[in-house]
Amino acid sequence: MADISVGEMRRSLTLTGVTVNAMALIAPGAFLWTTFETQAALSRHGSSTADGMWAGLLLSLILAMLTAYSYAELARIYPDAGTGSGYYFAEAAFLDKERPAHQRYARFAKLSVGWISHLYYWIYPGIMVAYTATLFGYLYSAIFHHTLTYLPLAIVAVCFAGVVGYIAYRGINGSTMTSIAINVIQITCLLLVSVMFIWFRIAHGHAVGGFARASAVHVIIPHSVIDMLYQSTIAILLLVGFESVTAFGSEAVNPQRDIKRGVLISLLIQGGVCYLFEYFAANLAIGGASLTTGSGKTLAHGYAAASTDAAPIGHMIKTIGNQYLGNSGQTLAVLVAFTVLLALVGTALASLNTAVRITYAMSKDKEMPAVLGLLHGRFASPYGGVLVLTLVSAALGVFGADPHQVDNLTQITLASNLGTFLVYGATCGIALVAFASRHDRHLVKHICVPALGLVLNLLEMAGVVYIAVTGSGTTPGDAYKAMAVVAVWAVLGFIWAAVNPNKQSAQMVISERMRPSVAVN
Repeated sequence: MADISVGEMRRSLTLTGVTVNAMALIAPGAFLWTTFETQAALSRHGSSTADGMWAGLLLSLILAMLTAYSYAELARIYPDAGTGSGYYFAEAAFLDKERPAHQRYARFAKLSVGWISHLYYWIYPGIMVAYTATLFGYLYSAIFHHTLTYLPLAIVAVCFAGVVGYIAYRGINGSTMTSIAINVIQITCLLLVSVMFIWFRIAHGHAVGGFARASAVHVIIPHSVIDMLYQSTIAILLLVGFESVTAFGSEAVNPQRDIKRGVLISLLIQGGVCYLFEYFAANLAIGGASLTTGSGKTLAHGYAAASTDAAPIGHMIKTIGNQYLGNSGQTLAVLVAFTVLLALVGTALASLNTAVRITYAMSKDKEMPAVLGLLHGRFASPYGGVLVLTLVSAALGVFGADPHQVDNLTQITLASNLGTFLVYGATCGIALVAFASRHDRHLVKHICVPALGLVLNLLEMAGVVYIAVTGSGTTPGDAYKAMAVVAVWAVLGFIWAAVNPNKQSAQMVISERMRPSVAVN
């Protein structure tokens, strides 16, 4: 029987392992499939904003790169962050100050960032579980021509959460190999489908039904800056997760070098190459010639059809595949859907691995219950946190997969998104604090970049809330419930900080770390 105890994680991740684990969370193809309907449906005062989809993605990528650079620079000067990521950065930035008055803010800062991080990290895996159950329902319907009821979907959600939890329990090396395989399959499928979309547009430029975008230039350049901003509030959801690699500092062979590189490389490959190419191809090919739904008065083409279609990308693949592959479009769509399913496995696994490592770091500091800080003696995985988060993910997956309550998934997604922007914005702010008194401070790298990242993250958060509350793309009730979740979680944080039985030990941890500098200059 394997020894189970509280120990240390093993350094086994090279730059490849670090980068691949980050890439697994930003799964290209999976989010195109799951979010294209929402993006097509997003409107402003009754008018579609879909013309700004590609440009909105580019704007979101710029925002993500600003935030990613702040994470990367913090990881460079604090390579001992281990599993703590932004939680550790918040503490170290204040402990690094010479004045005791500044150092006293260290525990408050790390508790705030760590606690709010759970809104993103502990809800996000559950969202992936719900997406997977929904996608399974699509596959089942496409193959067997029968619609699944809620109970089978709920069972799928529970089983999927269990499988992901088991892989995470087996340790990070098993997770890395799984992520490598999934990324190879996803990127290969992405390239093939995107090339097929582009070729369809070139070969059928004057097809009956036409296309929504007049040319490739019209895909890239939006007709309205406001539409681009609206689209960016959704597109940013495709890119979150690049920071997950900073939680593997204690398992990286060379964290000071590879963590920074892994953050930026993963985002550039997934967002800067894969997603931009994929969205360009999809927007170039969409139109009446590739996507039509309904009949008579309900007949819809292009973006209008996509806005009411649960799987618009799948139906575009079916239409185009039927023309090129002898009426085998449905088969091709099902195969692509299976690769999306695999990507969701990788995304759920990466987000779960990141979440439990943040919690593990807080538990070691006596800021979370001790059970969440237990490590498996053989697999060196934080199995206590894995078990608890698996149960939470299963519950959220069951909640979000209910086909009769479609707003459920929107509610938990918005709650997670609000947590995401709060954490990203806070980390950009922490970067400003960390470099304020360092001798290697650079005006652009360490002041302009994090300041702009902070402002843009807060604006994106406000934009998501505004769009939701005004009813553009979702219902106001969903936004209010999401904000209520954030408020309740904040209140619970204050209560836990007050009643934590180990708070004296937690304060001692801070006291022991207080020294002139914890940074690596």
